[in-house]
Amino acid sequence: MSEAQGEKGMSEASLSRRAMMATLAGGGAILAAGGGMLSMAAPAEAQKRGRAASGGTAVAAAINDAYTRYRTLQEGKNADYIPALAEVSSAFFGIAVAGSDSKVHEVGDSKELFSIQSISKVFTAALVMQESGGAKIEESVGVDATGQVFNSIHAVEQFRGKEMNPFVNPGAIATVGNVKGGSPDEVWAKILQIHSDFAGRQLDVNQPVYKSESDTNHRNRAISALMSAYERFPMDPVVAVDLYTRQCSINVSARDLAVMGATLAFGGRNPVTGKQVLDRAHVPGLLAIMATAGMYDDSGKWLFRTGLPTKSGVGGGLVAVSPGKFGIGTFAPPLDAAGNSVRGQRAIADIVRALNANPYAQTG
Repeated sequence: MSEAQGEKGMSEASLSRRAMMATLAGGGAILAAGGGMLSMAAPAEAQKRGRAASGGTAVAAAINDAYTRYRTLQEGKNADYIPALAEVSSAFFGIAVAGSDSKVHEVGDSKELFSIQSISKVFTAALVMQESGGAKIEESVGVDATGQVFNSIHAVEQFRGKEMNPFVNPGAIATVGNVKGGSPDEVWAKILQIHSDFAGRQLDVNQPVYKSESDTNHRNRAISALMSAYERFPMDPVVAVDLYTRQCSINVSARDLAVMGATLAFGGRNPVTGKQVLDRAHVPGLLAIMATAGMYDDSGKWLFRTGLPTKSGVGGGLVAVSPGKFGIGTFAPPLDAAGNSVRGQRAIADIVRALNANPYAQTG
């Protein structure tokens, strides 16, 4: 998507999203209750590589059905503005669902590692909320859908760095820049640790992606300098954009994303490790931003279709949260024009329907 397509200002749709944000965040209704390098090789035949979901539960049946239905779908294209992402095989497809009982149902390439990319924005925002409170995000970054593309410079200029949210690049860099720490190493250790705590295992950086992204992140460097000029964060903007780039290069799997989503689904408590990763009071606000801004230009349509707060990443991942029920993680690299996984979206929508997991669904 071009910058020109996004330079439309704050539209009526954006204003309606802002009203929806206030309703969700204000009422809290949305909350009901190892490392490795980038795999460049094409996967073997998916049924041989993949691990089918075990057991005869409804969850296992739902993810197996979705996997079978969309396994061979070929729509969309890999992100290519980060060269390393263009080299990832588009045949990878994995689904995982994690529930309250610490059990994770998996199918396909659910353990294949890939760079988390923009999904990381959720968990660094959680870190800032944990350290400084939700008001810090609202005041320094913003919680509104911008109505423009995720890396828009015009959106920054329009409101002098405000009216952002933590899930577009300017807001995400500002979020990183507001993490407390006496040195870049200390800040990075906190960022990596909270991602690891959400996943329930120690995560590592995908070094080839980090280098590839660092070599090509000229626009993000400009965004970081501009947000710093508008005093949206105290950190050196060069350091902030480097930490943000490293954060986006953290390696995860669909299974990791499912556990991370489940941690949010159960009020900030990781159902696998039992650790309270995020104070429960911060979860509704974080999910509200996911609901209204997590799928970029398609956020409103996605929420209408599924009812689930979801965040996408251009590495091919999706994490969705069914509050009080489970977290869903998928890995399927080909993306649509908005930068969201095509097969991942369809699989999650089918799983939600099969399990009646839409928190807003009318029943009875």
